[in-house]
Amino acid sequence: MNLSPLLEVAKVAAKNAAVEILEIYESGDFSIEAKADESPLTKADQASHLAIVAELEKTNLPILSEEGRDIPYEERKDWGYFWMIDPLDGTKEFIKRNGEFTVNIALIHQGAPILGVVQVPVQDKLYFASQDQGAFLEDAAGTEKITVNNCRQTDTGIRVVASRSHLNEDTQHFMDQLNDPEIVSMGSSLKLLAIAEGQADLYPRFAPTMEWDTAAAHAVVSEAGGKVLIKDSESPVIYNKPNLLNPHFLVTCQLGD
Repeated sequence: MNLSPLLEVAKVAAKNAAVEILEIYESGDFSIEAKADESPLTKADQASHLAIVAELEKTNLPILSEEGRDIPYEERKDWGYFWMIDPLDGTKEFIKRNGEFTVNIALIHQGAPILGVVQVPVQDKLYFASQDQGAFLEDAAGTEKITVNNCRQTDTGIRVVASRSHLNEDTQHFMDQLNDPEIVSMGSSLKLLAIAEGQADLYPRFAPTMEWDTAAAHAVVSEAGGKVLIKDSESPVIYNKPNLLNPHFLVTCQLGD
């Protein structure tokens, strides 16, 4: 599979989605509904979904979207390649108007995200990566390659992406093992991207997430030299499981000895 044209389609889709989201974001018309899981759904989620699907359908590959129909595992288990998208990751950040929300588009093959695009609409930043091609950030200044830091978990002041206001028991236990860690706080898939571009070193996510929340940024982290590992293991998080809920995981920099 030649990923280059697919990456270009995904980038266009993400940018088109950002235009739709920002139009609603700037209008203040959030029109929140209640989804089945009680998370907020805005017009922006739906507008972004439609913009992305309009582009990705040109590739003739299946699409699994948070805002699309529920596709049974029996139907998707034999997909060779497919798109996994979260049209607006960080809806709560959107409603708070803090700008920390993203558009996530990933291409999945055999359980692994082999291509990822993450658009940050308010910041006009586009993170992207494809297998064996590296990870990049495109913004007003141009396009630059990004890489994770080299670090050791024993380093003093290691930077950890976590909530300043509340840590669950597992996360607090993890933090307690570190040597005077510095907490870095941000929303949505920006947490994984902070590792990818070296703004932080570790991201323990010991709480529920869905596959579409992480797939695109996972691809960027991997190509930047980092890892997204199932908690307490050396196994990567995988995608297109019967249950689309992620296991607890740890995003890491390039760990030294």
